[in-house]
Amino acid sequence: MTSSVLKIQSQDGHEDAKHEPFDFITETMNLAPTCNLSLPNETFLRAAISLKDQVVAVTRREAITGGDRTDLVVDPTVYTGLLGTAFTCLRSYEVTGNEKDLLLCEEMVDTCAAVARASLRHVTFLCGRGGIYALGAVVANYMRNHRKRDLFLSLFNEVATERALPVGPEEGGFGMSYDLLYGRAGFLWAALFINKHLGEDAVPSDILMPIIDAVLAGGRAGASDNTDCPLMYRWHGTRYLGAANGLAGILQVLLHFPLTREDAEDVKGTIKYLMSKRFPHSGNYPSSEGNPRDKLVQWSHGATGMAITLCKAAQVFPNDREFRDAAIEAGEVVWKSGLVKKVGLADGVSGNAYAFLSLYRLTGESIYEERAKVFASFLYDHARTVGGEESNSNSYSLFQGLAGTACLWFDLLAPQNSRFPGYEL
Repeated sequence: MTSSVLKIQSQDGHEDAKHEPFDFITETMNLAPTCNLSLPNETFLRAAISLKDQVVAVTRREAITGGDRTDLVVDPTVYTGLLGTAFTCLRSYEVTGNEKDLLLCEEMVDTCAAVARASLRHVTFLCGRGGIYALGAVVANYMRNHRKRDLFLSLFNEVATERALPVGPEEGGFGMSYDLLYGRAGFLWAALFINKHLGEDAVPSDILMPIIDAVLAGGRAGASDNTDCPLMYRWHGTRYLGAANGLAGILQVLLHFPLTREDAEDVKGTIKYLMSKRFPHSGNYPSSEGNPRDKLVQWSHGATGMAITLCKAAQVFPNDREFRDAAIEAGEVVWKSGLVKKVGLADGVSGNAYAFLSLYRLTGESIYEERAKVFASFLYDHARTVGGEESNSNSYSLFQGLAGTACLWFDLLAPQNSRFPGYEL
């Protein structure tokens, strides 16, 4: 079997990513159980390393295209930029132990840090300075460079004290949004990432709790006109429900923190409200409140992001069986309609495969590992068809391109340790 993955390209954007399933999935679902639909781990490992090397070569070359004017051409974000390549190298190092990946990661983090203050106004992990400082601190810790680790940690905690995080009106004045990509939840996720790797007190709770309180207070204010939903948020005036800019992503972050009984009940009630918004015929989720279009099955919008958040809710609230059941039902939607026409984590097949890995960790049932491998094998053979032939600036990025596919393949080698980049911990 020869892979075409090293030739594939991705497409930008996510709102036009329809979820009509490819004929491939329709055919494979009807094959005999003895048919081998997935590749061996050795194949995924070789493919992941090869693809990672190509991602590094392309994105580093783009970063230096401007010569001495690097600040004008570097996208220093995890989402679509050079920092996403650094994250991919870190994931490779964690799987293979290849220290060259760690050195490459450090180099790219330093490049991003050099341009961040001038080019990034956001403070989140995926799209802001928070990601640079968080990844920088973790990589320095791996390299036992404590001075550099403490420098990045200091820069991160400096961001944490910005007035906009703990106080301020939403989307105005000194305030900011609450979402994962650009808002308070995205900064909190970066703090969780640091504390996972460096210890629970690396970013102290006295810094984080006022931000968490602001997120909860903002959600209650946003839901003041809806007695059925304890928490609600708007992004640019729209009540999004998904992972990237909406309710699912904010709840995913809140579920990682110790909450008071009242706060936990509000989070739980909001998840149940989200579940009530499922489309009755497909089981999929709308992208925003009141949106009738049953169109998107991806991490950014729809069943994929919801499946992952519901898996986390089922872990946090194990006595509420309905969260586990809803996660499984969302996974069925992804299995039926998740072979979409893009490759990335945000809106493509790679991101959709992570829903099955989350379900595998939740349930321990091998069917979900096999489904993740079926999607990953589909990418191995059909990614050119999925991604299209035209290249663009995000073709090799983590969330809208091939770097996300490489991370998926690395994660398949130890599915019990798999984590959706920038979303799971």
